Amino acid sequence: MTLQDHPTPQRSAPSDDPPEARAADPRWARPALIVLLLATGLLYLYNLSVSGYANSFYSAAVQAGSESWKAFFFGSLDAANAITVDKPPASLWPMALSVKIFGLSSWAILVPEVLMGVGTVAVVHAAVRRRSGPAAGLIAGGVLALTPVAALMFRFNNPDALLALLLSLACYFVVRSLEDGRTKWLVWAGVAIGFAFLTKTLQAFLILPPLALVYAVCAPVRVRKRIGQLALAAVAIVVSGGWWVAIVELWPAASRPYIGGSQDNSFLELTFGYNGLGRINGEETGSVGGGGGRWGDTGIGRMFGDSIGGQISWLLPAALILLVFALVLTRKARRTDPTRASLLVWGGSLVVTMLVFSFMAGIFHEYYTVALAPYLAAVVGMGAVILWRRREETWAALGLAAAATATAAWGYVLLNRTPDYLPWLRWLVLVGGLAAALGLVFVGRLGSRLALAAAGLGLVAALAGPTAYTLSTLQERHTGSLVTAGPAGAATTRGGGDDARAAAPGGAGAPAGGVPGTQGAQGGQGQPGGKGAPGGQGRPDGDDTGGAGAPGTDGAPGGQGGTQGGGAGGGRGGGGGGMSGLLNGSQVGTEVEEMLSADADDYTWVAAAVGAQNAASYQLAVEKPVMAIGGFNGTDPSPTLAEFQEYVDAGKIHYFAAGGGEGGGRGGAGGPSDESSTSSQITSWVEENFTQVTVGSATFYDLSQPVSAD
Repeated sequence: MTLQDHPTPQRSAPSDDPPEARAADPRWARPALIVLLLATGLLYLYNLSVSGYANSFYSAAVQAGSESWKAFFFGSLDAANAITVDKPPASLWPMALSVKIFGLSSWAILVPEVLMGVGTVAVVHAAVRRRSGPAAGLIAGGVLALTPVAALMFRFNNPDALLALLLSLACYFVVRSLEDGRTKWLVWAGVAIGFAFLTKTLQAFLILPPLALVYAVCAPVRVRKRIGQLALAAVAIVVSGGWWVAIVELWPAASRPYIGGSQDNSFLELTFGYNGLGRINGEETGSVGGGGGRWGDTGIGRMFGDSIGGQISWLLPAALILLVFALVLTRKARRTDPTRASLLVWGGSLVVTMLVFSFMAGIFHEYYTVALAPYLAAVVGMGAVILWRRREETWAALGLAAAATATAAWGYVLLNRTPDYLPWLRWLVLVGGLAAALGLVFVGRLGSRLALAAAGLGLVAALAGPTAYTLSTLQERHTGSLVTAGPAGAATTRGGGDDARAAAPGGAGAPAGGVPGTQGAQGGQGQPGGKGAPGGQGRPDGDDTGGAGAPGTDGAPGGQGGTQGGGAGGGRGGGGGGMSGLLNGSQVGTEVEEMLSADADDYTWVAAAVGAQNAASYQLAVEKPVMAIGGFNGTDPSPTLAEFQEYVDAGKIHYFAAGGGEGGGRGGAGGPSDESSTSSQITSWVEENFTQVTVGSATFYDLSQPVSAD
């Protein structure tokens, strides 16, 4: 059985036949799909708990949501609802429900992400199989599952896993609607995009232009109906994405948490400012950096650069080549041809998203590229099979050979960037890929066995590099706000300034009783540290790069600051992490846990800390509310000094953790650390008026014990 044995049946309009009219899938198709999904699930579940609570910022919000339905709805960082995360809460809901059912643990938080990964593979397979057959679907699903950044983010608790699933569903529904012009599928696509907005705001809308344009041109219904259907889909987007926004904006601000990441307690301001146009022009309101090359060089080559190439670009040249050749070969197809339209849906989503990522000047981090993985996989699967079925035509054979050649050459380049990592593999990829390309040039003249052998060799050579990076990703610990896939040293970051350095392994903690330590990463050189991990990072979704490692009691090297780790206080105490804890939370020792847990039920918040990552450390350790002053990096104007003083006077906060976020205390790096910032004012007031308590290497102030007037 070969790939060409299952095209759409030949009728008067062959590719326009509905799926029900197609020949039944071969007997191997369903078992192969089951194997693909089971293998993906087992692959992503392997060694899952190595990352502990992963990004403690989101894990703290998940813990809060499992304790309070109000925190669940708003996406609050603590169950007492002081402030929210800086994204809508949809990605937190599945994890919070899991923790509510199974209790707080690494597995309860991360297994829902794995299921999203399996679901995304299934959706992409289903969409591709419908128009290009089971072989194309299996290729697309396998490419997606073995993309390094996908293996990373479908085992991590940032919002990107749910975003990738929902946008894949949107493409699937549009493909269904293009087959028969039924309105319900287009409406469902709008619903998926609306909930994607509630996952990561305006990033959900990147694929709207290609989806709307393809449907407007290719749908098999009259123009007037197409316009009406697109209008209904727009209504579906507004309703499914706007209901939560409307409730939040109409809810009295005094009785809900502050909207984290905003400067005026407005989700709309957050959406169109920090999370909106600021991402494009680099002027994110409330960010601690942006523009000026802070997030790397922009331009068409960005997806192939040192820090991003190994995450996503292994098959990107092949996808673009296959897309062009497939569109040329199908140029004479009728306007309503659903196979060509499906290719345009996935290819348009790939190209538009890639261009936006390449040229956006604002916050950008390597793991964002997981959004490209479903589109890339679908284009590779569809394009390869379209050309394969027409391999007797010279242009189709040349297209297959060009894709194999580009993949082999680019795989060699990527693997050569880490010459000490499996040095034999790059030669296997290059030689095997070029040999396959040579065979594919003459594939139309070869017998079926030799043709399949050439295609199989090309596929193995193409997937060898990303598979190796994926397997290395599964072995590594990934914690903190910024993470990268692949072996240590495979990516570089701006953490050390303009002089980017390769990753280096750092310390690792364990989730026993607290937030795990972090994995080492690239960036500036860390200072001597304790058992924690390297220097700090930016927002969980990116608004700062790594700094120096935090000092610790053990005197162990802190490693290099950067993408994979969060700072941690050394020893048993819980001191702030590198870059004031922006990378990830700190380890919290048993003495600190015991102190915070004592009389915890007598207080609304057992402690307050500047910066959400610091607060998250203590909250995950004791599973009691901890106030994050200033939100993620301490720059949000909440609470004000007057509000904080009211809380203290009312006996609602027990301790204040010294050290803190980007704008907190004295000397925060890169943020508004002057005395006029809210978090600095609060820190100064606490230091002047309350008793200092030292536990291990951590310093607190007991807000129930004012300093005497003497």
